[in-house]
Amino acid sequence: MTAGELGSALAPLRERYAHWLQLSPEQVLRDREEAAEDIRAMQLVLRMERQNPPSWHRAMAAAATGAAAVCLDRRGQPGGEWYDAVRDYCAGHIRKVTRRARGAHWAAAQDLPGVTVEVNGTQVRALVPGRATDLDPRISRLQVGGTDVPPDDPPEDPGYPTGTALEIWPAPEPIMTLGKAMAQAGHAGMIAAALSSETRERPPSEAPAGPDALSRWVAAGLPVLVRRVSPEQFAGLVARLADQGRAWRVDRLLAVRDAGFTEVAAGTVTVIARAPV
Repeated sequence: MTAGELGSALAPLRERYAHWLQLSPEQVLRDREEAAEDIRAMQLVLRMERQNPPSWHRAMAAAATGAAAVCLDRRGQPGGEWYDAVRDYCAGHIRKVTRRARGAHWAAAQDLPGVTVEVNGTQVRALVPGRATDLDPRISRLQVGGTDVPPDDPPEDPGYPTGTALEIWPAPEPIMTLGKAMAQAGHAGMIAAALSSETRERPPSEAPAGPDALSRWVAAGLPVLVRRVSPEQFAGLVARLADQGRAWRVDRLLAVRDAGFTEVAAGTVTVIARAPV
């Protein structure tokens, strides 16, 4: 696979990203309107066994890794069996729905096209996106609610060399359910992959970017680190996004804004993330 092919299905998302960040909340509400038959979504399935509940921060990390992995899989590159599905999805709103499964229902989800990610015992399956009206009954029967678990924190030493993992900071306010937070983390994983897939020249003073950084992240297994921050710290991160160009080119920072369908108001910044270098 060439550097130009890696993440090429994400081009529509990359082109739309800056525009989406600049919309007012009222414009976000207008922009999100779609005909029912045009709505596409990626399903995130969280394994929730009664005797082995998932970890909050690991579930978010697995969602981000899984969403990016589906889009960066060889099957999602030009000529691959997932390419059209991923590109069509990225051309619209990157909706995600988190569902829970256990036992036989979890096993059934493994038969559908997608990628399963395990982070120290917490498992998430990210499915190839498709039209919401064509959802497979093995997935539509899975519950969307009931995915919440108490927040926890990763170990101080995540085991990743500095700069090799996608760092995610979820908004401390408003508090999101785990299912919602996983969807936002999945968006961050896709946006990081989309922005990193851009081919461009860069001044020596800027952080490494482009396909080389993306290839390194893929080779490392798409690691993700989720950290909680205070409201003041999060506000400081959001402020750094005021200059979008510098935030990305120099600091590798990106933001996720929500369309406001569930839990939070339209235009809310739900996640700030730093892409690996």
